[in-house]
Amino acid sequence: MTQDMNLWISEHHEDYLIQQYRVEKTIFSGRSDFQKVDVVETRGHGKVLFIDGLTMISERDEFVYHDMIAHVPLFVHPDPKRVLVIGGGDGGTAREVLRHTTVERAVMVEIDGVVVNACKKYIPQTSCALEDPRLDLRIDDGVRFMAETDELFDVVIVDSTDPIGPAAPLFGEEFYRNVHRVLDEDGIAVAQGESSFYMVDEQKSILKSARAVFPKLHLYNYSNLTYPGGLWSFMFASKGLCPIKDFDPARVKASGLKFRYYNPALHQASFCLAQFQLDLLQDLLTELDVFAS
Repeated sequence: MTQDMNLWISEHHEDYLIQQYRVEKTIFSGRSDFQKVDVVETRGHGKVLFIDGLTMISERDEFVYHDMIAHVPLFVHPDPKRVLVIGGGDGGTAREVLRHTTVERAVMVEIDGVVVNACKKYIPQTSCALEDPRLDLRIDDGVRFMAETDELFDVVIVDSTDPIGPAAPLFGEEFYRNVHRVLDEDGIAVAQGESSFYMVDEQKSILKSARAVFPKLHLYNYSNLTYPGGLWSFMFASKGLCPIKDFDPARVKASGLKFRYYNPALHQASFCLAQFQLDLLQDLLTELDVFAS
């Protein structure tokens, strides 16, 4: 991330793409034991959280990511009471999880307390539920927690950065074997699934790791403003539940919850992959995965 004299912040992807934000002011800048953390007030996108120079969330479009990572699995699982979030230091995923009245206990394991504290202080839009009494917030290594815990969960959500630095082990097969172990009989795991345009190798890596462990595996898409290319994906893996066949749109209406991005039709449509994605991932996604049957 660079900030020039014209007060723009630039995010560089490889050596061929730059995204820029007009800066009003820098609100927070610090370095933890793991990474550099910045919160910047921008013109047009509100407050933006950067980690190691990469955009994590903006106030303008964070609802897209958090709606889709949380509500898709929670409306597929028949009775989600225990939810585990690995990562998610900005708090947005926990916020959406805790809107579900069926959730009795949520555990959030975030490795970097600097991220959590910065978001608590400067981005209440996403961190507003971190004091909810149903949430057990732990500043700890999610990989170690997953390897050591004996607690069972209905849904595990892996809300990670890209597979660099402290997030790299969250994309490996050993990690997903532990995810499978801590999931109950109808368990669902959802994870940040990268970009089919710019992060193909990383996307294939996470799908390959889950493919080795879970009998049901799917990819679903969302579009936002701040991630390179706009079109990004989540991975959906389960011990048997299908995100289409086992999804009842009436549950969404009955919940009384209001959303800015998610809705029942979009839930179903998000699993319809573009042809270039099908071609790229044909060795990892079977026909059953693609058509969610």
